[in-house]
Amino acid sequence: MPTPASAAPDKATREQKIVLWIAIIASFVSFLDGTIVNVALPAILDDFGGGISTQQWTVDAYLLTLGSLILVAGSVSDTYGRLRVIRWGLIGFGLTSVTVALAPTAEVLIGARLLQGAAGALLVPSSLALIMTNFRGAAQSRAIGTWTGMTAGAMIVGPVIGGLFVDFASWRFAFLINVLPIAVTLWLLTRLTQKDVRVDGAHIDAISAILCAVGLGGMVFALIEEPNYGWGSAQIWLPAAVGVAAFVAFIWRQAVVERPMMPLDLFTARNFAWGNLSTFLVYGALSLNGFVLAVYLQEQAGLSATAAGLASLPITVIMILLSSRVGGLAGRLGPRIFMTAGPIAMAAGALLMLAVDTDFNYWWQVLPGIIVFGLGLTATVSPLTSAILGAIDTSRSGIASAVNNAVSRIAGLVAIALIGTIVGGQLDLAGFHQAMIVTAALLAAGGVVSWLGIRNPAVREN
Repeated sequence: MPTPASAAPDKATREQKIVLWIAIIASFVSFLDGTIVNVALPAILDDFGGGISTQQWTVDAYLLTLGSLILVAGSVSDTYGRLRVIRWGLIGFGLTSVTVALAPTAEVLIGARLLQGAAGALLVPSSLALIMTNFRGAAQSRAIGTWTGMTAGAMIVGPVIGGLFVDFASWRFAFLINVLPIAVTLWLLTRLTQKDVRVDGAHIDAISAILCAVGLGGMVFALIEEPNYGWGSAQIWLPAAVGVAAFVAFIWRQAVVERPMMPLDLFTARNFAWGNLSTFLVYGALSLNGFVLAVYLQEQAGLSATAAGLASLPITVIMILLSSRVGGLAGRLGPRIFMTAGPIAMAAGALLMLAVDTDFNYWWQVLPGIIVFGLGLTATVSPLTSAILGAIDTSRSGIASAVNNAVSRIAGLVAIALIGTIVGGQLDLAGFHQAMIVTAALLAAGGVVSWLGIRNPAVREN
């Protein structure tokens, strides 16, 4: 059996290395699929039609089940064991990826994306919980830094991979790529010597899961379809009302049920509460920026899918080079300054992209903003994760990571649903500028929230 608590960050055991790679790759496929689709949206629209609504649903169908079920997935992980649940998630994700790739209609594609999000919900909480229970002290901060660098990099490299497939084969192959890393991770799971971890008395709250899914689904449906029908239509206000009522009932149930799916007492930890508020603002901005940039560069600026994907490649390079180091620095200096300066730098990067004009030039109008954005993102993600999970006892790391990941996915879900309203119904130059302004405002707010709310914990030694 490994001795993770005593391992130094530069002397990880074989078991720890395997655990870290399992966590990275399992989360990687979930994050990759959340963004690889962005650059494929114009091609999907060409195949299936349906306007911006089809594009929004292609993204939000995945985020809807991912965001609403990731909470119950934490309980599933505690009930059945983290390693077993990761295995289930990987198999389900592989099967649904193939279904997406073979979809004959937009309806089938969106349905498969819903199921894919459900499988993805099983992966991230268990992956992070494995890290939290196998590493301690500075080693934990460094491991989280490596995990966030690689998985957040997946959110950026996704459009590059998607673009290559769109231009040189088909957008459908962008989803089949998941099969290889899934197979590798399933093999790595067989190399572990540790026994699976279950929590005595763990309980799956199906009623809460249904209320959360119905609540988010009703509200998101209304936000996406409102530009087509208007708030006065029963097709909009009725789902919205049902969604709000269900979500309120979900929150109420968490306060009164004996074993809640989302324990509200987690939010009594200051860094957990304020960190999740910052997460909502920052990740909402990230989703908005990723969608708008990938679509605008193709549909309005005239770039190929590959070029549109490569446009954000500098962010990937910056994160790969610096994320682990930032994780180590945050472990020594505390997360507050990073969680403040990072989002503000990202906001500056978004504002720099207001230079985009009808006479488009990537090198002068987009690249400077991309570089600043990448530096800010690198400074943000690892300290943010460490601050939030470090505020909660490791015995509750599964549900804590599930809540934080649910917040980030729900933030993206809401941001994508509001795109039609933000850009004025059409993603032209004016709509692009408006989206960058909203992105910057969300990010700046995230930095301010972190400065006001986050406190540096006492530094823990190995």
